[in-house]
Amino acid sequence: MAQWERLRELPAVYRQQLHELYDRDALPMDVRHYLSVWIEKQEWQRAARDHDLAMVLFQVLLENLDIQHSRFIQEESFLLQHNIRRYKQNFQVCLDKICCMEHAMLCLEEQQDEFDFKYQTHKMEGDTLSDLNKLLDKAEHLIEILVKKELVDWQRRQQKSYIGAPDNVCLDQLENWFTCVAVSVFQVREFLGKLDELVGKVSYANDPVKTQKPALQKRADTLLKDLLKSSFVVETQPSMPQGKGPLVLRTNVQFSVKTRLLVKFPELNHSMKVNVSMDRYRRFNVLGTKTKALNMAESQSGGMVADFRHLISLSVTEELHIIYFDTVFEQKGLSVQLEASSLPVVIISNSSQQQSAWASVLWFNMLCQDTKDVMFFANSPAAPWPVFGEMLSWQFLSATKRGLNDTQLEMIAHKLFGKGQDYNTCKVAWSKFSKENTPDTFWVWFDGILVMVKTYLEDLWRDGHIMGFVSKGKEKSLLKKKQRGTFLLRFSESVIGGITFSWVDITITGEPDIKTVQPFTKVDLSQIPFHEIIRNFQILEAENIPENPLLYLYPNTPKDEAFGKYYSDKSGGKGIKLYVLLTEGPVCRIKNTLEARSPMPSDMAQGEGLEPMNGLCGEAAGESWLSLLSHPAEKPHQTNCSPS
Repeated sequence: MAQWERLRELPAVYRQQLHELYDRDALPMDVRHYLSVWIEKQEWQRAARDHDLAMVLFQVLLENLDIQHSRFIQEESFLLQHNIRRYKQNFQVCLDKICCMEHAMLCLEEQQDEFDFKYQTHKMEGDTLSDLNKLLDKAEHLIEILVKKELVDWQRRQQKSYIGAPDNVCLDQLENWFTCVAVSVFQVREFLGKLDELVGKVSYANDPVKTQKPALQKRADTLLKDLLKSSFVVETQPSMPQGKGPLVLRTNVQFSVKTRLLVKFPELNHSMKVNVSMDRYRRFNVLGTKTKALNMAESQSGGMVADFRHLISLSVTEELHIIYFDTVFEQKGLSVQLEASSLPVVIISNSSQQQSAWASVLWFNMLCQDTKDVMFFANSPAAPWPVFGEMLSWQFLSATKRGLNDTQLEMIAHKLFGKGQDYNTCKVAWSKFSKENTPDTFWVWFDGILVMVKTYLEDLWRDGHIMGFVSKGKEKSLLKKKQRGTFLLRFSESVIGGITFSWVDITITGEPDIKTVQPFTKVDLSQIPFHEIIRNFQILEAENIPENPLLYLYPNTPKDEAFGKYYSDKSGGKGIKLYVLLTEGPVCRIKNTLEARSPMPSDMAQGEGLEPMNGLCGEAAGESWLSLLSHPAEKPHQTNCSPS
């Protein structure tokens, strides 16, 4: 009671403040007085911080009041009994008020938690939906780039590659891009599905999931469908195993074609069936396996492909035809009908149509980017020279790994358009390039050269020894400035599939004289390799010793240095001697000797300018002049010396 005793002994001036302090009902002076010993021993500061301790002390306070009340009963102190009982009741009422407050606080906390949950959920849902919308914005941008740019660029590269362009048409990178975007949009659909589950558990007025989710779902589905519909492509266009080029098919002959799905989901392996049909609205049939499953086993890169290898086309109707493929993509509740189509193909019924059919393929894929325009040739546009010249170069590049240089292309432009024009503004008409039932078109001439080079002269062409496309006028201007024996190799402008050489000779007066032999054709080259003809070619003039006039390949490379690596017999080719007897007048005679396996006539053509496109060299047009003297006993053969 040390504290309480000291308070009772305070001076009168402070004792009044003590009475005022205990006039309140919170802690009556009687309670402070009779329970002073117990009160002064408790840790009230700690109880102020510890709710559980405060409640224990409060209960002990009530018990002590009960004890004190019992004492007053024994002492028969009626007034004190009354006061202590009243104080206890007041404390009890206070406790009940505290309990109600605690309950109210608990309820408030629960309501606050619920409010916070709903607020956070509302905020989170709003943020989530906003993020999903932004993700779909990015996906839409990527899909637009993939479908409208990257895929279109690939389709154009594929078109050009089928007419010889060295473009990369590998689909692996496109497949990676298509698959990544598709996976991302499918994940957005899954997130939207989970939000649906949350709405099923807890929802409230103006729930953003309820108001915004349907539009997001529709948008995600639309983007996926757009992506998927563009992801089904023809990876390898129709071609015959033994055909000259793709996109030309022959009736009753097998051809192959491969489709690919650029959205690669391994779980779909072998589950998607691809159907093939041809010109559904026209009379056309396809025989063979018309349905195959997309699978990863038939692709070297592991892509989802359907490789049709045993199809046969029947019934020719129109010039261009399209092969269609369709399948159904079904994944995670989404079903999309997919369709792909080949580039237009040309159907032939006879091998004689191959050349003109390939001309149509070249012309279409050079100029037309609408790959479904089967009526293209109803009003075919002309080809600008830069585009046309590039296509011609591709033909040599794909066949021999060496294209045409600017000088060679300029000669071809000169042949087509004449001299002194700005060729970049010139155009080539389809009828001039290749017209049905016309045997002497530009394409017939050019393709004849291409076939000859590919078959007999590929090494010489690839190594740059054949100047090839050079006019007679240009040839003369080049050679007349060179030393005697300089020669060059050029393609004939009048003989289809012919090659000739011209060389520099010197006249009695010391002037350069350009001489040319009659063109060699595939019939000649099939008997003697061209490099052996150059190696063993000799001129036999009356009473003179035979000599080879070919000494330096233009501009100044020694003949054996240029062609030595091609010689099959390093001894000098003694088994083959080719003589040309030169006589005055309009007739050249071929002299046959016992050494000559295949004697040759010569063509002393020295004319300027371009040769007639349709002219042929006399009898040589229909027969190989290397074979004219196949029998030694025959008389010398005569032939006109016409321009080559």
